[in-house]
Amino acid sequence: MMKPRNFSLGKAFEIEWEDGHRSVFPLRFLRGNCPCASCVNEITRKRVVTENDIADNIAMEDFQKTGNYALSFLWSDGHFSGIYSFDYLRKLCQCEECRSKH
Repeated sequence: MMKPRNFSLGKAFEIEWEDGHRSVFPLRFLRGNCPCASCVNEITRKRVVTENDIADNIAMEDFQKTGNYALSFLWSDGHFSGIYSFDYLRKLCQCEECRSKH
């Protein structure tokens, strides 16, 4: 499992990984890809909440590590139940290099 080395929050959420790779996540994209049971049907795994359902001005109010494997985010819309594993976040990376691997 690839682990993050550093995080930064501005207009996007950025992760610098231990291998030196940098992932930049627009906040609306990250919120719209929340993996929690409210956003993804637990039985069908069909996404219930998408990026199109998220306000353009969504803000991340806080984030914290969850154990040694994930991050949790507090969003300005009050949502806080998503646990984004490091593996999931790495797969969400939208850079050209990562998209070519998916």
